[in-house]
Amino acid sequence: MGKKGLIIVHTGDGKGKTTAALGMAMRAWGNGMRVLILQFIKGSRTYGELEAIKALHSLQERIEIRQGGLGFSQRGDNREEQHRQAAQELLHRAKNEIQQGMWDMVILDEFNYAYSFGFIKRNELDDLLAARPSCMHLIFTGRNAAQELIERADLVTEMKLVKHPYQQGIKAQEGIEF
Repeated sequence: MGKKGLIIVHTGDGKGKTTAALGMAMRAWGNGMRVLILQFIKGSRTYGELEAIKALHSLQERIEIRQGGLGFSQRGDNREEQHRQAAQELLHRAKNEIQQGMWDMVILDEFNYAYSFGFIKRNELDDLLAARPSCMHLIFTGRNAAQELIERADLVTEMKLVKHPYQQGIKAQEGIEF
């Protein structure tokens, strides 16, 4: 049997969903695979992973990271339409990249947030999954993974919050949170 691409979901209220996906990206890159990371929510600040991926990309052009979001969003945000538009634009780019089939792994970071906020519709998720070549790994991260995505996934990991420094009033730490 040849290589089978997997649909993977990292979800839950605990920390580490993006970090786990980025770890998989590093492993894939180290095995000569081509990896694309598309960040649906992140976009309003500089994250450490951006610099790390740029360094790897400069060594061998097999890994890319692209931000498409406007930053953190929540229900009732006065920029809801702008968040929706940004998610739609990145979704369109994601589908095009997936259909081209030039990547071995595509990570849709924070997709689950965009989907749960209604920025992406069920039929668009179905179209995205249908566009995936059978040998491509597709990884979705973010809280609140939809049941319809969980059911179609091959691997689902739920990160569970046990304790977080924010609960003790400690602000986000560079190198840990971003």
